[in-house]
Amino acid sequence: MNIAIISYWHVHADGYTKEILEKSNSIVTAVWDNDLERGMNYAKQYNLKFYTDYDELLKDDSIHGVVITSATNYHKELILKAIHAGKKVFSEKVLALTTDDCLEIKEALKEKDADITLSLVKKCDSEFLFAKHMVDSGKLGQITYARMRNVHNGSIGNWLPEHFYNKEECGGGAMIDLGAHPMYLLNWLLGEPKTVQSLFTNITGQSVEDNAVSVIEFDKGIIGVSETGFVSNYNPATLEISGTKGCLLIRDGVSYANDETNGEWVTVMKDQLPDTIPSPIIQWANDEKGKKGVTFGIDDAIMLTRMMEAAYKSNISGKKEWV
Repeated sequence: MNIAIISYWHVHADGYTKEILEKSNSIVTAVWDNDLERGMNYAKQYNLKFYTDYDELLKDDSIHGVVITSATNYHKELILKAIHAGKKVFSEKVLALTTDDCLEIKEALKEKDADITLSLVKKCDSEFLFAKHMVDSGKLGQITYARMRNVHNGSIGNWLPEHFYNKEECGGGAMIDLGAHPMYLLNWLLGEPKTVQSLFTNITGQSVEDNAVSVIEFDKGIIGVSETGFVSNYNPATLEISGTKGCLLIRDGVSYANDETNGEWVTVMKDQLPDTIPSPIIQWANDEKGKKGVTFGIDDAIMLTRMMEAAYKSNISGKKEWV
């Protein structure tokens, strides 16, 4: 299909463009951006048609799908217009800033008998697919605790765009951006969340948090912890899962110990891991969603926004908040 990139505001927009062009059977043909200079620069770089009017782009019948990589506070309006215009929609996480906005998008999709694809990319990774298998197979027993840490040095390294600290555009800081990955992974691994309690701090003096932790309560007494931030160096993504029969660690590789290994730690070789599945944007561009039963649709998107809303409410109230 022919795809339009809807703003190069997000740091992933350029990567999505390259991924579609290099790895899918679709092509990128157009771009709209509310920043005229930015949009025209990328249009020139990729030889795309540049639209100054989003509504005019949506009237172009040669464009079949749109990639929404604008500021998050524009998502709802841009997505609803695209749905009503009959375009297929891919969206950068988070789908929208409120659950009510997400539900409005869901209703529009229902009217068009359509779905949306969200960039929950870590659910495609071989290591996390292995973790999902270990949880679902019962090899770790009843899960009691899981912790996901996902951080980078964007603030102390001064490489994040300044607009990533704009609360109005982003809805928050580190948690709503980088912390989305631990949030949706914990939901995927542990089930539906019940409550969230958060502590967000600021190291570099920005107007939003750059250092954040949310503790999430799941059914059956399971505790999940989402850790994120823009102020850490040399920290690989880390997942720890504990259960009544064993535990699993992902950190520069995968290892686990359980009753079957008599408590001995086993390192999982790369050829023992499941195959990495195509990223959400490639599945979307190739119309191959749902590989291995992994979903990135509207209900996944709504749950992520519900968790984020509760996390930010809790940081303000200092109390547990219901998801």
